[in-house]
Amino acid sequence: MIRLQSTAWPTSGITLDLPALDAAAAGSITDLASRLAFTRQAVELVGPLEQHTAGRVFAGLAAIAAVDVTLARVVEPHLDALAILRQAELEPSPDTTWGVFAAEAPGVRLDAVRVDAGWVLSGTKPWCSLASSLSDALVTAHTGPNVRRLFAVALSAPGVTTDDSAWLARGMPLVPSAPVGFDVVPAAPVGDDGWYLRRPGFSWGGIGVAACWWGGASTLVERLLTAARARPDAELLLRTLGSAAIDLAIAEQAIADAATAIEGGQADGAAGPRLAQRVRSTVRARVDAIRSGVLGALGPGPLTAEPAYLERMSDLELYVQQDHGDRDLARYGRMLVEAD
Repeated sequence: MIRLQSTAWPTSGITLDLPALDAAAAGSITDLASRLAFTRQAVELVGPLEQHTAGRVFAGLAAIAAVDVTLARVVEPHLDALAILRQAELEPSPDTTWGVFAAEAPGVRLDAVRVDAGWVLSGTKPWCSLASSLSDALVTAHTGPNVRRLFAVALSAPGVTTDDSAWLARGMPLVPSAPVGFDVVPAAPVGDDGWYLRRPGFSWGGIGVAACWWGGASTLVERLLTAARARPDAELLLRTLGSAAIDLAIAEQAIADAATAIEGGQADGAAGPRLAQRVRSTVRARVDAIRSGVLGALGPGPLTAEPAYLERMSDLELYVQQDHGDRDLARYGRMLVEAD
């Protein structure tokens, strides 16, 4: 179970019932269906991200990832979608499971066209995680030149085409992120043109993803601690453990500070994207360092004999790619140059 060690956590994080969340998560990792069913418990135990719940949500996502990275990967976008819908004053059915598909890629495009009956979507949306298993999604689509709008769409609707056959990833094999085709699919607008990007707290969700990375890495440090206790005289192993524990603390501190800033009203406007990118880049670097250190210290043995260890290594390796490394560092530098 994850332990909150930073003194920067706001009350919403400190008061989260971590033992109950840990137990519920551990009982929900039999297969993909059990993980999807857990989203309903996650809503009750953690809840969607709002300004006053940032600590609770970030700590909760980390706790779930400490149990199972794939489970966190299922839960995080579902809670993000519920937070978006709540901001738009919409209330989804409690038995729905949601994704958020906002990625863009060269050569593919999703367009939204207004018709007599409302709106329809046509085209292709890339990187749609779990589209073949979810009931609904929030999808960004073009409504004009350089203009996008958010839409809610039922993924079981006629005209929605999913194909997971190209997903060959070793990390998170249960969470295929494949393109989805839309052929005149009815959809409901959520906010007006550009609202999805303008809405208060748009960038905060990215910190939730970083919290999952931190939580996932915490179990690797625990594995390293177990190895060090078995070999207390192995200086290089102890050195790696000490470095990894510090990296983990740096990642936690960044997330706890961000939660406090959000709840204190210090992450609004342009400050929000700067905070989110700083946290994501900080956590990404620390998680990469932890993974590299643990791999070097423990050697190939656990990769060949411990399925849970191999799964976590593979899952985290893929998951942190949601941060774009040097491109995101350049993006953060640009934010600083353009800041008032």
